[in-house]
Amino acid sequence: MDPPGGPATPGLVLVATPIGNLGDLSPRALAALRDADAVLCEDSRVTGGLLARQGIAATMIPLHDHNEAAQAPRLVERMKSGERFALVSDAGTPLVSDPGYRLVRAAIEAGVAVSAVPGPNAAVTALALSGLPPHPFLFLGFLPAKAGPRAAELARLRAVERAGLSATLVFFEAPHRLGEALAAMAGAFGPDRPAAVAREMTKRFEEVRRGRLADLATHYATAEARGEICVVVGPAPEETAGEGELDERLRDALAAGMSLRDAAASVAAATGLRRREVYARALALAGEAERG
Repeated sequence: MDPPGGPATPGLVLVATPIGNLGDLSPRALAALRDADAVLCEDSRVTGGLLARQGIAATMIPLHDHNEAAQAPRLVERMKSGERFALVSDAGTPLVSDPGYRLVRAAIEAGVAVSAVPGPNAAVTALALSGLPPHPFLFLGFLPAKAGPRAAELARLRAVERAGLSATLVFFEAPHRLGEALAAMAGAFGPDRPAAVAREMTKRFEEVRRGRLADLATHYATAEARGEICVVVGPAPEETAGEGELDERLRDALAAGMSLRDAAASVAAATGLRRREVYARALALAGEAERG
């Protein structure tokens, strides 16, 4: 009997590909790529090279941010007619900061079988190597490239932390922006937050540099960083809120988009205060805001 997404099954199979070391391409991934009627890929030059090294001759169909919305209905119709597609990204697990989500949603809504061949994932690998608490963790992809929007996004995350979020944060970052991104994180989260920068994972020059955000920012302000990069930031330290901090925490939670009930629950959990008392104060703050 074939496993889910086996050779006899039409539909869509998501295939994880190596993030560096080609030895990480699994036998199931190879079989899925060979059995597909076509391979959907971000860049045919990248995927074509991978397929050629494995001796696989396959039809490739580009699927990227600029054409996915238009391609998805056509591809779903072909799958409903019995064709089988393998979806890959340039490296790692499809959909994780890569195209494919719209196609997967369209396939599911059309009743098409969707399966996956798991494998390499840069974010999870970096988390495991970081030496920071592995759970819970929050994967955030790439921060905005420009300084203003990046600062705003980090401020939003910090507000959510102050409202009670305690999780290790995982980001992707481009080499040429690494130094300024780390400096912005040190400014938003505090210079002493533990962090790690993982790059070239699974490759010959793999490096994981661990330390305070301020120290990492100083290092990468001048040191050249090459390759694919993940930044892992440890969870916010526990903070004990006095009476004067409660209002600020609640305002931060509400500004982050939480409902009154959720904000009260989150702040109560973070501060150890009674939920009923925190909710009463949240109601009072909301009333003050309405009165201007």
